Amino acid sequence: MSDDKTDSHDRRAHRLTFGAELIRAGANEASRTQFRLWAPSCAAVRVEYEYDGKAGVVDMTPAGDGWFEGQAECGAGTLYRYRLDGDLAVPDPASRFQPDDVHGPSEVVDPLAYRWRHPEWRGRPWEQMVIYELHVGALGGYANVARRLPHLAQLGVTAIELMPLNDFSGLRNWGYDGVLPFAPDSAYGHPEDLKALIDQAHELGLAVLIDVVYNHFGADGNYLAQYAKAFFRDDVTTPWGPAIDFRRTEVREFFIQNALYWLHEYRFDGLRLDAVHAIGDDGWLRELSDRVRASTERGRHIHLVLENEHNTASLLQTHFDAQWNDDAHNTLHVLLTGEHEGYYRAYAERPIAKLARVLSEGFVYQGDPSPIHDGAPRGEPSAALRPTAFVMFLQNHDQIGNRAFGERLRTLCAPQALLAATALLLLSPQIPMLFMEEEFGSTQPFLYFTDYAGELSEAVREGRRREFAKFSAFTDPERRARIPDPNAVQTFALSSPPTEEEPNAARGERDAWLHFYRSALTVRAKLIAPRLKGTRSDGVSLLRTEVGHDANALLARWRLGDGETLTIALNLSSDTLPFDQRPDGRVIFETPPRARDSIELYHLPGYSCVAWLTGDVNAFALSHDARTPASGGGTA
Repeated sequence: MSDDKTDSHDRRAHRLTFGAELIRAGANEASRTQFRLWAPSCAAVRVEYEYDGKAGVVDMTPAGDGWFEGQAECGAGTLYRYRLDGDLAVPDPASRFQPDDVHGPSEVVDPLAYRWRHPEWRGRPWEQMVIYELHVGALGGYANVARRLPHLAQLGVTAIELMPLNDFSGLRNWGYDGVLPFAPDSAYGHPEDLKALIDQAHELGLAVLIDVVYNHFGADGNYLAQYAKAFFRDDVTTPWGPAIDFRRTEVREFFIQNALYWLHEYRFDGLRLDAVHAIGDDGWLRELSDRVRASTERGRHIHLVLENEHNTASLLQTHFDAQWNDDAHNTLHVLLTGEHEGYYRAYAERPIAKLARVLSEGFVYQGDPSPIHDGAPRGEPSAALRPTAFVMFLQNHDQIGNRAFGERLRTLCAPQALLAATALLLLSPQIPMLFMEEEFGSTQPFLYFTDYAGELSEAVREGRRREFAKFSAFTDPERRARIPDPNAVQTFALSSPPTEEEPNAARGERDAWLHFYRSALTVRAKLIAPRLKGTRSDGVSLLRTEVGHDANALLARWRLGDGETLTIALNLSSDTLPFDQRPDGRVIFETPPRARDSIELYHLPGYSCVAWLTGDVNAFALSHDARTPASGGGTA
């Protein structure tokens, strides 16, 4: 169990009953800290600590069910380790900070030391979300991310999503190899720097989400099996080793408390739960959601988002706000690039029909047999879900970083086609998500990177080759030899966007892409987002060529919450198509410019996306710029 506490309106702490908790923080009396560890595999545990230049040791008392506890006269800034059975010294699994990386001592932190400048912030409704996923390390740490926030607010983003921050081995990691879930990595800054970043985001009206990983631990620095073997199952393995045992109360509580900690002590506005299909316990997911909702004060918006290969629509009906829609990404990727390797094979047949299902019903696979799951059924019916239950994206850390060479879409398809697909992304009723630098039409790769050495370094390389063996870049000897080494500093450098101070010869081109994104997001904010609550699909029609063949084009309609109709025509082929279904309403966005002129002549231009809205749109004075996006990459 736990509770949140405050000394005043502008200070926040989430009280844990494990780890190191300050129970007296100095002032008129000596500081005192309580230590509590679940170590059922051990007979004896002690705390070794250093505080104010003095070393100390406390023998912890067995408290039943594998718990050990003890107190020491020490306060914030104390460095400590647990000594197990007089032998191995380990960091605290609930460490709030690791100043010397995952193998070093943990540090006692006073959460109430930070005074929040915007404690009145209550978040944003989900229908307003435009999410921007970013990697804190690649952008230079918390302080550098904070400097980018005004740009993101001006872009039209309403939420940033931080890739995982939990402490990892070394100085760089793409985020999914963390081992200490409560400790934001010291390579990015101090915990108070992270709080300052969140505070500044709130000042600018930006919500902040964090990506959390509850399905596995990284390969270096996880000591749990040494003192809590029962944390893991001995009958189920995953690509990362023995599965975490969510049947155990202590394990369930450990991760639930982690979720509450980020939401209440750091005041994050939501969580994205990584690969919950690998957890294998939907009951625990519902329990987590219930606990989060019960702990949230009235009027505060907290959002819970899943990544779930199983497409479990029922979780979205009652407990979670949305799911990353991999079906949407995969279908659009096939349409844009023609790639059919690996998991894209499941979207290769009539991808435009699959996109139509995405836009009208959410998931492609709703219990249908999946060719990449040996024909087994995948998913649950999703047509009854609201469109905002799906997060749509064209690019993210997975879909770029898990490519052998980290290519972005800009290098894989015609830029005009990418602009048309981007317009669909930014204007459809599903919640849009961008990946960092996407708004500039970036061609910079984002690669998988780590900071391992020796045998582990080679094991990581080989493990990725096995995991993605169905992609030719990981199996073809010549291409495989050119794959960047994940552990090379240069691989991380290649994935880190340039600072604003660096010269950029392509500034004009970047500005054109930025203008396109800002224009579309302005339309979304003014005309679409306020009407999203209660939106439902009103059908999708496939378009055909002049000789009656299927084309990679469609016409989608949604009945918005206020009864008006949003219609989007999308043509991802290079051919002009016959178009005799001119919708009612006013054109609110188009690419390429003046696409409406062709539509007046009953033609839909190649690589185009046009949106109409019925009803009164005069409240939003559409400028020529908002209606006619500037060229991006020589298009439009």
